[in-house]
Amino acid sequence: MRSEENIGQRGAGDVRVAAAREVRDGGQRGAQLEEGQRQAGASRPGGRQSRVPSWLSAIVEQGTAMPALISLVVIAVFFEIESHYFLTGSNLSNLVVQTTTLVPVALGEVGVLLLAEIDLSLGSIVGATSAILGVMVSEVGVPWWLGMIIALACGAAMGAFQGAWIAFIRIPSFVVTIGGWLGFLGLQLFILGPQGTLSIFNPQVAALTGSYIPGGAGWVVGGALAVAVVARALLRLRAAGGRRRLGSLTLPALAAALMVGVVAVLNSYKGVPTAFVVVMGLLFAGWWILQHTRPGRNVFAIGGNPEPARRAGIGVRRIRFTAFVIAGTLGAVGGLMAASYNSSAGTLTGGGTLLLEAIGAAVIGGTSLFGGQGTVWAALSGALIMSAISNGLDLMNASSPVKYMVQGAVVLLAVTVDTLLRRRAGRSRRLGGITMSVGAP
Repeated sequence: MRSEENIGQRGAGDVRVAAAREVRDGGQRGAQLEEGQRQAGASRPGGRQSRVPSWLSAIVEQGTAMPALISLVVIAVFFEIESHYFLTGSNLSNLVVQTTTLVPVALGEVGVLLLAEIDLSLGSIVGATSAILGVMVSEVGVPWWLGMIIALACGAAMGAFQGAWIAFIRIPSFVVTIGGWLGFLGLQLFILGPQGTLSIFNPQVAALTGSYIPGGAGWVVGGALAVAVVARALLRLRAAGGRRRLGSLTLPALAAALMVGVVAVLNSYKGVPTAFVVVMGLLFAGWWILQHTRPGRNVFAIGGNPEPARRAGIGVRRIRFTAFVIAGTLGAVGGLMAASYNSSAGTLTGGGTLLLEAIGAAVIGGTSLFGGQGTVWAALSGALIMSAISNGLDLMNASSPVKYMVQGAVVLLAVTVDTLLRRRAGRSRRLGGITMSVGAP
């Protein structure tokens, strides 16, 4: 009997170890499959070599981040040619400030989508928390900083409420967040009362989106970011020992050039908006958590395949719950930005197309709707694309129906590209596995 128990314990331990290896060593197997695919493509029947240049292959391997940046450049050039005003300092400054409401919401959506979930309540959280800030500052009379803390705490509580239903009671996020969307909208209307609009006359709140950092400080921030992006890419290229091609530097170089150019144009007006610096801080914090902490890396494992992650000992429920808490908090950040930009909180705050633009921004930037793939920078690049299209069409005096149709077409195209890329990647993995099996000794 003791021998049988020992065998059973060893068998359970083997399952756990195998699951852990499946989650933590997935990147190594993916690299092996990619190497097998490259070798198979390089040694086609008849001795013909692949005609795809190495630099182009390296750019394609950047994923959907490169198309997002290229699309942003093309959009900017097109609207500048059509309006002759798009790339001016005043218009770009206004565009950046408007985007600071969308980026936090899109960032919260990215974190949820990485887990193959969705949050349809973030627009209502934006509206409800902006109303809470307005009541706290304008009617209750609390200090501005305390009002912001209360609004952020309420956003986190809204996310925690939904996250508990999703993670622990196991109700689909689509259903729970639809209920949250309606419930938080009702809370927003209740707080605002019959008047429907609450003015916020507070200089500190207004300064969140209405102040700028000096030109010299803007150059320091922009230059430091550009140098950091390129330096990190060079270090990764060096650490790879030549296994990465030089084309892998294309995306960091383009991103650094865009940073420097945007800072130069913004400094020609009033400088870099303070709200943009705050948003960039949130993005870097999210990037560090996802790339350099164990819980962040576990998010990708759960989004890719939750069952092996659970068997490997990862707290799937806890991470799902935390993701919705963070999403609610980021929705509250969007509410603070909206209240600051409009100097008021109203029934339309957080409504309209904000939620759909946030989801579209996440997908356009490269986050997959199927989970396990994406970066926090998707929130920034996608939000800039959505805002740039809206801003450029406004400069061309396009009507609202035209704006909605164009934005809808862009979102549909992004989702189609995401689906086709994942389908192609699945076929490549299967073919790579067959090639490795046939070539094995």
